[in-house]
Amino acid sequence: MHQLSIPVAVAPHEVMRKTSLGGAIDLCLEVAGKEPKQLQRDLKLDKAQFSRWQSGQEGIVWPRLKLVMDHCGNDAPLLWLNHDRGYDLTAMRKVESSLERENRELREQRDALLTLLRSAKG
Repeated sequence: MHQLSIPVAVAPHEVMRKTSLGGAIDLCLEVAGKEPKQLQRDLKLDKAQFSRWQSGQEGIVWPRLKLVMDHCGNDAPLLWLNHDRGYDLTAMRKVESSLERENRELREQRDALLTLLRSAKG
């Protein structure tokens, strides 16, 4: 199994500026701060095949695309595919997992307590 990267947000307008899936794959790497050679090495991808994905000369199968996105920590190619099919990226959102929901609720409780403490001091 390959290591997942820390999730990195991708601005919808950056995705929408790309004209191809290959461009979205490039954006995926760019946002993650990774070079193509690094990704090819880490995921044991064939250099020629990766180049064909970038140029649009060859399609990429879903398990490989997921692997690239997981490794880079963002969904730029998936967002581009949705945009290319006419979806509004600004209206889309990921479903919050139970762990993410618990973390959000704990952060909200912490912030409320900090606000209460600050108002009690002053």
